[in-house]
Amino acid sequence: MPAIFLATTDAEITRCFPVLAQLRPHLAESEFLTRVRRQQETQGYGLAFAEDAGSTVAAAGFRILENLAWGRFLYVDDLVTDAATRSAGHGSALFDWLVARARAENCDALHLDSGVQRFAAHRFYLRHRMDITSHHFALEFKGPRA
Repeated sequence: MPAIFLATTDAEITRCFPVLAQLRPHLAESEFLTRVRRQQETQGYGLAFAEDAGSTVAAAGFRILENLAWGRFLYVDDLVTDAATRSAGHGSALFDWLVARARAENCDALHLDSGVQRFAAHRFYLRHRMDITSHHFALEFKGPRA
């Protein structure tokens, strides 16, 4: 099984980019470290990664939040296993780490959103006893911001 670490140094954060870029291909490597650092400093973002034989094989971005609907919860922004190492247990190990972190942080639940087209991910979440509890709606704003 892989070892799970919390990425805190610039080097650890940067080594997560190749895996996270598989889930978020729009991310530019040149901006990745700055964006993660900004989220960590202002939004409580944590970045965990699984390492096996010296390689980063899975990564997860998460934060602890609280709202009226769900109480205190761990929200998973990103969860991805390197395509070359899928089905080797790395994603499950990282998911289990996230669940343990949520419990250690006294959370009531763990939540995440997943794109409707990500069928393999949905099977993974259902295998890990997650329920489909809502539809997520979005209104995107294109063009320059005020």
